[in-house]
Amino acid sequence: MTQRDSNNPVTMEDVAKAAGVSRMTVSRAMRSDGNVSESTRERILKIVNKMNYVPDQMAGSLSTKRSGFVATLVPSLNNVHYAKMVQALTETIEMTGMQILLGHTDYSMAREEQLVESMLKRRPEAIALPFDGHTTRTIKLLKQANIPVVELWETPSKPIGYTVGFSNEDASYQMTEKLIELGYENIAFLCETNDEWTRGAARRAGFRNAMEAAGLSAHRMIRFGNPPMSIKDGYFIGKNLDQYYPDIDCVFCVSDSPAFGLLSALQERGIKVPNDVGVAGFGNFEVSRYAVPSITTVMVDPAEVGRVAAELVIRLLDSDIERRKEPKKNPIEISLSMRDSTRLLK
Repeated sequence: MTQRDSNNPVTMEDVAKAAGVSRMTVSRAMRSDGNVSESTRERILKIVNKMNYVPDQMAGSLSTKRSGFVATLVPSLNNVHYAKMVQALTETIEMTGMQILLGHTDYSMAREEQLVESMLKRRPEAIALPFDGHTTRTIKLLKQANIPVVELWETPSKPIGYTVGFSNEDASYQMTEKLIELGYENIAFLCETNDEWTRGAARRAGFRNAMEAAGLSAHRMIRFGNPPMSIKDGYFIGKNLDQYYPDIDCVFCVSDSPAFGLLSALQERGIKVPNDVGVAGFGNFEVSRYAVPSITTVMVDPAEVGRVAAELVIRLLDSDIERRKEPKKNPIEISLSMRDSTRLLK
């Protein structure tokens, strides 16, 4: 009894012949079906291990109409937040025996559309993807898929299915409001160009609304680079800040990465942070916590996003009854961490 070569993989029929049982008995033994005695199951599983038999899950899915995986998209593979989210999502989903099929959109709606179409052909149990705007066709594909669709990191006004996230606009509003309370008035918002379809646009709107509500000007918008904004982008702006608005007393950055770059450049120029210019970011990335001075930021737990999304998917797949009871919006809490890069409240 030997393993076949890679061109002729071992089949369930081979295992059945070696064990002297039917294919159905082998299938039941591998599913821990109660109709197979423990002694028979142990004997079959030993043969399975010896022959290195790997079940054909795609073939099984044709009969069960279950693919056994959840499709997940992320806009970046080198973003620590998305890595932590996917890790928590994967660990929770795998407890049910399902797997994660991961796709990388690179912040492109066109690529997202291609990936959604490709993944839906594989009949996933559900699909979870960040909300950064979708093409019209992506929305149609997801609505017609007849599977749970979970949008992450935002609470869109017209969700396709379910959401796990928070209002980026409200979070930005809260941070801007706090910066004003600290005495900053000439605040600039640093963000990307061509961000209309991203969550960065929502953060920009929150900044503008908070400034206008306080009777302050929101015209100090510094838009540079493409999503996602990097440390290098922030550093460049910090080196050339005077060329934009010479009266800036605080810069609120769309994320912590450009905030760190900005902070580094200002320090090199001898500009004192937070007294001359305050700096704030968004996301609570590790770089914001260990920068000197530490960077004021909007805190959100990416692992919680992944965990809550996975638990939601599991509940939605449990039964149609549960799906009807499940709330459409699942909020993730955010908080403000006021650190050394901004003034203390007087």
